[in-house]
Amino acid sequence: MQRTISPLDGSVYLERELAGARAIEMALDAAAKARKAWKNVAVADRVAIVRRMVEWCVARADTLGEELTRQMGRPIAYTPNEIRRGFQERALYMASIAESALQDIQVERETRFIRREPLGVVLVVAPWNYPWLTSVNAVVPAILAGNSVILKMAAQTPLVAERYAEAFAAAGLPEGVFQFLHLSHEQAAKVIADPRIGFVAFTGSVPGGHAVQQAAAARFVATGLELGGKDPAYVRADAPFDHTVENVVDGTYFNSGQSCCGVERIYVARPIFKRFVDAFVDLTKKYKLGNPLDKETTLGPMVRTEAANLVRSQVRDALGKGARALIEPKSFSADKEGTPYLAPQVLVEVNHGMQVMTEESFGPVVGIMPVDSDDEAIRLMNDSRYGLTASIWTSDADAAVRIGNEIETGTCFMNRCDYLDPALAWTGVKDSGRGCTLSRLGLEAFTRPKSFHLRTAP
Repeated sequence: MQRTISPLDGSVYLERELAGARAIEMALDAAAKARKAWKNVAVADRVAIVRRMVEWCVARADTLGEELTRQMGRPIAYTPNEIRRGFQERALYMASIAESALQDIQVERETRFIRREPLGVVLVVAPWNYPWLTSVNAVVPAILAGNSVILKMAAQTPLVAERYAEAFAAAGLPEGVFQFLHLSHEQAAKVIADPRIGFVAFTGSVPGGHAVQQAAAARFVATGLELGGKDPAYVRADAPFDHTVENVVDGTYFNSGQSCCGVERIYVARPIFKRFVDAFVDLTKKYKLGNPLDKETTLGPMVRTEAANLVRSQVRDALGKGARALIEPKSFSADKEGTPYLAPQVLVEVNHGMQVMTEESFGPVVGIMPVDSDDEAIRLMNDSRYGLTASIWTSDADAAVRIGNEIETGTCFMNRCDYLDPALAWTGVKDSGRGCTLSRLGLEAFTRPKSFHLRTAP
């Protein structure tokens, strides 16, 4: 039995039976059969089905948003927008480029061309923190490219998988092309090892990525891994100040900091360091921590008490090594030890000998350090085993490109953060993973090249 414990009050929100061996076998068999016919469906027809699926979800965004709030705790003021904005934007963009991105590549003469062949059955393993946004990065491109998909959603947000199935059924997707399975980690490993799986798209933790790799190791099957982050922001002296403060604060605390590409460490040019920190703290204090079903709440609970306790332990580690906390947790009345309700925190006098500056926090805490040059900022930004995104806050676009070229990261932002542009490749380096989703490259990732050389006999 799989239980979803709501972070709102610790109650059991949902219970789902894990798929049995027969259900898993039936799903794999159905997916393998369905993909043979689906690959021959015209891309334009696949696009039309995806568009209808998106329409179904967007029309029910308020209901899906409330379900999401109850499952993982993000304030209801924001959850419907995961469907209305990010989910819709990404799915429709990928649909809009599918026909051109997937067409044959002609090579000089018409008798030679490269065709993008679907990989077969794609297993998508998606997390709870942005369940619609992370899953759409793989589910939609895989289906557009002619694959069948089996979705294994995190135990915290199982309703997302079920709603996908309803949406695709309403859109007229042929049976077997999309399915979901509620699986344990052990069951998922067995599915990955099954020869009918042609690709695994995983979003989650670094240990989870290693587990996926181990499960796939005995086979020549590709994996796409979008893992953790410790994403830095660098605020130069010429940064547009008010815009920078507002957006870096939001990038730090949105979704209670539970974002793989959220801002987790900040480096600020020394001449504006105090001014920036003062403004950052003032804005942080305006958050309202509380019941996420209250529309006035802007900071909800973390997904579970254990996650909040990890952040608390990082803060204690930093304080024990000389850091200074600028937020009094008691000023947020909902903050309470032994619960997932955790006040935001700002730490200064931090260094890279502290966990909060090197290990993923995935919570509402950030350390801020002064720097004396671009070179120092680059060195500190690269002093990490992660490399998902980095943001540079400046009025000088040339400087942003120059600095960004030296940062070991998958995406470099200027004057924004915590955003996935569907026209750009979403990718990471180092322990943040490998492969990519979104953009034309993200569609190609769910295909393999197949060459055709046609020769007419003399």
